[in-house]
Amino acid sequence: MALLTCDFFSDALEVGTSMTVVLPQQTEEQIGLTGERSVGPPPVLYLLHGLSDDHTAWHRYTAISRYAERAGLAVVMPAVHRSFYADEAHGHRYWEFVSEELPGIVHEFFRVTDRPEETFVAGLSMGGYGALKLALTHPERYAAAASLSGAIDVRRLMLLPERGDLLDRVFGGAVSDEDDLFSLLEHAAGVPPLYLGCGTEDPLLPGTEALVAAATAAGVEVTVDLRPGAHEWTVWDPMIADVVAWLPVPAADGASARG
Repeated sequence: MALLTCDFFSDALEVGTSMTVVLPQQTEEQIGLTGERSVGPPPVLYLLHGLSDDHTAWHRYTAISRYAERAGLAVVMPAVHRSFYADEAHGHRYWEFVSEELPGIVHEFFRVTDRPEETFVAGLSMGGYGALKLALTHPERYAAAASLSGAIDVRRLMLLPERGDLLDRVFGGAVSDEDDLFSLLEHAAGVPPLYLGCGTEDPLLPGTEALVAAATAAGVEVTVDLRPGAHEWTVWDPMIADVVAWLPVPAADGASARG
């Protein structure tokens, strides 16, 4: 695998920003790595960080490179700061950046697929919310989406006293239907398979459980992963390994790796 830190300019943000990218590398001699080998552009996972993290967190705190190597998967990890993947009321247009501009830049810079059936999105905490927002707003663009300990019930979370600054700066004092996952789910058509995971001691567990119930009632294919643990990397590292194994990544012979 190749690991890149890419610094570039964003027209949507009107400022320079960064992303960390993992790319499959065709090699015969590297000891200890026996991943899938693909002759075409690799499938891609957009992997989103949490509220207190940045574009380096997934790589620093998990073995995502090794998990991706096994699957022959490219991984794109953008920086979005504390934006909740929204066009901030008093800030930058992070939703436009991550939903519209970033995929175009990735395809311009790197040899990765642009096929929706080989494009996936996942994230933890704030990033889990962002991943589901992308999948529910643009279900035609993704073959699967995963939330790990997602900040799912954003309307309830933004009412907490310690989140008042985010409610005002990001959402302008009120969370709209376009930023509420339950409203998006109600109006979405053709939602891709969802992986909803959370630690059983995580304070964000009720939001995950509520979305599991709502998505199941809506007929969405849902994989539920509730395991012991709190809001911490000791939960997310093994969970993202399971997410990567769950993704319908095409195998080298063209079949789904989990089919």
